[in-house]
Amino acid sequence: MAYVFLLAAITAEVIGTSLLKATDGFTRLWPTLGLAVAYLSAFGLLSLAVKDIPVGVAYAVWSGLGTAAIMAIGAAFLGEPLSVAKVVGAGLVIAGVVVLNLGGAH
Repeated sequence: MAYVFLLAAITAEVIGTSLLKATDGFTRLWPTLGLAVAYLSAFGLLSLAVKDIPVGVAYAVWSGLGTAAIMAIGAAFLGEPLSVAKVVGAGLVIAGVVVLNLGGAH
């Protein structure tokens, strides 16, 4: 169940981060409220996940999957360019998450 909480936390964080540009520097009410709800939900769910998952492993998964998801959303919906360096960098972050998870089992 902890990994379900972690995936839900990552989803909420990605939603919040996706809304960040739409807040226009926190001057637009609805995107700002959506961002706040998403981030509060993300941290609440993360706190449930770390009851059973080591914090370092949970944060590595959070940051790795979140980074990859935001990069994809930025490219697909926000007009942000993808480069080889960005894709390789995201791959290295994800590889690091895998290594941390494999090492965390011992």
